[in-house]
Amino acid sequence: MESKKDKIFDTELKKIKGFEFNSDVAEVFDDMLSRSIPFYDEIHRIILDLAGRLKLDNEIIYDIGCSTGTTISIVDKFLKNKKQKANFIGIDSSGPMLEKCRAKLKRKKITNTELICDSIENIKLQKSMFAVMNYTLQFIDTAKRPELLKKIYRSLKPGGVFVLSEKIKCTNHTVNDLLIDLYYDFKRRNGYSELEISQKREALENVLVPLTPERQIELLKKAGFKKVEVIFRWYNFACFIGIK
Repeated sequence: MESKKDKIFDTELKKIKGFEFNSDVAEVFDDMLSRSIPFYDEIHRIILDLAGRLKLDNEIIYDIGCSTGTTISIVDKFLKNKKQKANFIGIDSSGPMLEKCRAKLKRKKITNTELICDSIENIKLQKSMFAVMNYTLQFIDTAKRPELLKKIYRSLKPGGVFVLSEKIKCTNHTVNDLLIDLYYDFKRRNGYSELEISQKREALENVLVPLTPERQIELLKKAGFKKVEVIFRWYNFACFIGIK
């Protein structure tokens, strides 16, 4: 079943609560991503390009914040076309998201996956060669991020790769405000109304907390990654790579 159209914020709300990954959001999440995350398909293309450079047959791949399982599905298909089969571990703290993930993986007959419903801070990570974290770290308490990144670094095997995609902010307020406005133009082009944009922005306030790219790279280096770089950027979104 395809995702329903995102209409979460299309009617005026008397009180706007902090954004949650609840059942209502899970129902429309794939549509929400496709219309809210610029170059989402290109991020997946980058992930596949990197996966193609690694020997992932019989290796563990982590999708941290796996949501509805799109990334797992895409990487699994890519590896099977290369006659490889990895073992996926998908982690998400939202039960409704994992329900959608299970259904998607079942439809696509993907069985080599373990799904864990818990916060990443509570999970002991196994040794892996590839870990992906798409637009998830930004929702985690900033005080917890340094130790979490250290945990991910320690879990990787030598030569292992970590891909981190995040919303970012700029140090310069004028530039930052401009990029936010340009991002909202992107959302308008994808059919979101002024009401939807403003209400979601309020819902995400203090829930999604972006960092500057410089700060993000600093945290990755302090976690242990010596080989770190921004490999994609569009306005206030970026994708980082860390290699152990």
